Amino acid sequence: MTIEFARSARSTVGLEWEIAIVDRATGELASVAGAVLDALDAESSGEHHPFITSELLTNTVELVTAVHETVAGAVADLEGQLAEVRAVIDELGDYDLICAGSHPFSQWYDQHLTDKPRYHKLIERTRWWGRNMMIWGVHVHVGIEERDKALPILDGLLAYLPHLQALSASSPFWAGVDTGYASNRALMFQQLPTAGLPYPLADWPAYERYVGDLVRTGVIEEHSEVRWDIRPSPRWGTVEVRVCDGLSTSAEIAAIGALVQCLVEWMSTRLDDGESLTVLQPWFVRENKWRAARYGLAAEVITDVAGTERPVADDLRELLVTLSPVADRLGCAAELQQVRAMLDSGASYARQLRVAEAAGGDLRAVVAHLARELRDGIEVAPPGAGASPRVDEHGDSADPRDRSVQG
Repeated sequence: MTIEFARSARSTVGLEWEIAIVDRATGELASVAGAVLDALDAESSGEHHPFITSELLTNTVELVTAVHETVAGAVADLEGQLAEVRAVIDELGDYDLICAGSHPFSQWYDQHLTDKPRYHKLIERTRWWGRNMMIWGVHVHVGIEERDKALPILDGLLAYLPHLQALSASSPFWAGVDTGYASNRALMFQQLPTAGLPYPLADWPAYERYVGDLVRTGVIEEHSEVRWDIRPSPRWGTVEVRVCDGLSTSAEIAAIGALVQCLVEWMSTRLDDGESLTVLQPWFVRENKWRAARYGLAAEVITDVAGTERPVADDLRELLVTLSPVADRLGCAAELQQVRAMLDSGASYARQLRVAEAAGGDLRAVVAHLARELRDGIEVAPPGAGASPRVDEHGDSADPRDRSVQG
C-alpha cells in the first residue's frame, strides 16, 4: 500500500477543539448539536459550515481551524468559531457550552449517536467501550515539510507525551465518580482498537505496511481510522498530537499549541543538523502515559533511556527555557509562556477537584465552573485558595482511593 504524504509548509499549525453542549439548568449533556449545526448552515445559505462540524455524539460540535503560520492566528480562528456557536446557543436560551476531557456526571446510556455510517460502524464494533466515549479533546497539527521526518519526529514527541497529557488533564470525574485520575479520558480512549500509543515503526514504508495489514484484514478502511495519541496525518502533511484532554479556555489551547509547535520545530531542526532525537523505550513511554493520567502535574516521569526520573512540572519549566529561542523564531513566545501560568495555577483537573470539594461533592457546580471558564477565562484564585485537605499543591488527590460523589 502506498500512502502519499501531502505537501505542507514547515511548522504551520492547525487546531481542533471539541465542545460539549449542556443543559443550563441541570448541567446534563444536551443532544442538540444537530439544531446548532442546522442554524449555522442556515446562516451560510444552506451550505455546511466549512469548519464547525458534528462529532460522534449529538451533544458535541467540533471547531477546526484553517492552516495558520502562527498559534495566535489559529487560536483567533477558534475563538471566532466559538463565538458563532455561542450566538446560536444563546439564542436557544436553555443551554451552555463546556470543554473538559469528560463530563463530570452524565451517563453514557443517555447520549445519542450522530447518524453517520462511520460512527455506526465504530459503535457496532466496539459496543460498550465505544458507547462510553463521552470524551472531548484538543488536537494539534504541525506541518512537516518532508515525509521521512514524520515518524522520527513522532517518536521524539513520545518522550513529551506525559508533559502534554499532564498539562491538559481535565477528566478527574466519570459518570459521577471521582476516579482518582487526573485524566480518566486517556485510559478510556485507548480501549478503542486502533487508539492509544503508536507502534515503533522504522520508516514510512513500515507505516504503509502497517496500514496495509489493517486494511487487508478489515480492521480499518483507510489510514485516518488509526487513532493513535500521536499520529502522522498524511492527508494534511502533518504530525497530529491527539493526546490532550479538552481544554476549557483558549489561553490554555494557545499554550498547548505553542508547546507542540515548538517541540516539532526544535526536533525538525535537530534532524536537519544530523542529530539523533531521544526515543524512549516503549515500556517507558507506556509507564509515563499512565503516570501522567494518574497523577497529572504531580507525576514523576522517565526522561531518558537510562531511566532518569524527575517531576514532570520541573521538566516542563526547563523545557520552556530550551524552547524559548524556537518560540521567538515562530512568533509564539507569549503563548509558550502561558505554559508557566498553567503550572502556577494548576491544570483543569485540579481546579475541578477544588470546586467539587467546595460544593460538598455536588458536580453540578463543576459543570457551572467549566461553563464560566469557557465564557470568561480562568478565575484568579485568592491567596491560599489552592490549599485543601484533599488536594495537594499540584491538585493531586491526597487520598488515592476512588470516591463516589453526587451528580
